[in-house]
Amino acid sequence: MSDKEKPDNTTVVESEIDEQEEHHLIAVRKAKLESHVEAGNAAYPNDFKPTVTTAGLHGIYDEMEPEQVEADDRTFSMAGRITAMRDHGNTIFLDLVDRTGRLQLFVNKKASGPEVHKFIKGLDIGDILGVSGSTFVTRMGELSLKVDRAALLSKCIRPWPEKWHGLADIEARTRQRYLDLATNEESRNVFKVRSRTVAAIREFLNGMDFLEVETPMMQPIPGGAAAKPFVTHHNALDLELYLRIAPELYLKRLLVGGYERVYEINRNFRNEGISTQHNPEFTMLEFYWAYATYEDLMDLSERMISEVAQKVLGRTLVEFQGEGIELAPPWDRLSLADAAIEYGGLPQTAVGDREALAAFCGEHEIPVEDEWGHGKLLLEVFEKRVERKLVRPTFIFGYPVEVSPLARRSDTNPDLVDRFEFFICGREIGNAFSELNDPADQDRRFRQQVEARAAGDEEAQPYDEDYIRALEYGMPPAAGEGIGIDRLIQLFTDCASIRDVILFPLLRPEAK
Repeated sequence: MSDKEKPDNTTVVESEIDEQEEHHLIAVRKAKLESHVEAGNAAYPNDFKPTVTTAGLHGIYDEMEPEQVEADDRTFSMAGRITAMRDHGNTIFLDLVDRTGRLQLFVNKKASGPEVHKFIKGLDIGDILGVSGSTFVTRMGELSLKVDRAALLSKCIRPWPEKWHGLADIEARTRQRYLDLATNEESRNVFKVRSRTVAAIREFLNGMDFLEVETPMMQPIPGGAAAKPFVTHHNALDLELYLRIAPELYLKRLLVGGYERVYEINRNFRNEGISTQHNPEFTMLEFYWAYATYEDLMDLSERMISEVAQKVLGRTLVEFQGEGIELAPPWDRLSLADAAIEYGGLPQTAVGDREALAAFCGEHEIPVEDEWGHGKLLLEVFEKRVERKLVRPTFIFGYPVEVSPLARRSDTNPDLVDRFEFFICGREIGNAFSELNDPADQDRRFRQQVEARAAGDEEAQPYDEDYIRALEYGMPPAAGEGIGIDRLIQLFTDCASIRDVILFPLLRPEAK
């Protein structure tokens, strides 16, 4: 058994404690802080300066022999949170964790001095501590810092979760994310992967001469997606505004303005349900590329995601919920109709026949609205019977005009648009199309959406007069795409729920 594995002989196990015991432990910790202040110490000092991180010390000494480590008489200052304490009388071992990792601290009554030993003995797990000392290697071969000075930088007043189980309750982990991160290295790593992924996406697009921009989050007309918006009110202008459901129409205005390659990593808001794949506030990458087609974006998508995975994870083969997924190109490509036939059991003769599609939906308990055309019904069949079966990275193309109000109509089939979505492990990750830049066609489709909205479709797009005006000045032929960052991070980190990759997901108010 190593030093770090020895049982804690003094620390109260503070998991699954009842309310009365919690109040008692809080009172004990507050009393310790009061005594600390009465002894002439600042309660929450701000003058301690670490000179090294835990990873920094490991980087210096891990490859050295123990004799070489002890021969180095340098002293270091470091700070972090106490996550474990093992009291063996005259000797105390502590685990100190900072942003880079963990290091063992060694406090001995003789070597560190009785005052330091007494001070450390009075601390609690969860306290944030500043220490100084020199390094050595224990008999068990663990690099440690021999503490000769210590300062309490922030007292942990509330009982800390028990070390070996951490914060186990799933709702508590998302509701108290700060505690989840402090006690769960896996959670910290998820969000490190998230940060590195976003940075790698920026690097990839910047390398292709895309310009990162920002567009309004509050919009007078919600557009760019089929979704129900959140409504707010601006008092000074007495104006009803909507939190954006997508930045699309603003980004395409920038194409008109001469920015030929633009992207935004943006927060979107949709007033819809919550599930393992949906949070009302979520992050999207959306980008537009002048003089490109949706087929160009297929090539770019599989290259970008595989290169980002290689850069962030060091591999293109990822595991998600027990499935090994190879992200390296080429990905599968299949039309919407063929996918409905191959995976959904739809008869080929029913693809373009509304009545046959409606009958098929009835047979398989897929809800149908009277005003839906055959394109909408075909999409319903795909979403209910096919989507979940697309495990390998797969591009689905050939979407009906009826469900794609902003996409360019196909030159070979006027009932379809030049659009694709791509799916991995049964989840839609991205949506892209060659952009509609014909103002007359866009005007007609907006008016159809207005009629659908009047008939009760809350997700239909309102008419955007200024966007039509922008198109009338001339938008270059282009292709655009949106990729769900949260779902991509789920894939990269093997997280089944979107809550696990959003630092502060929306939750119901905590019961009092």
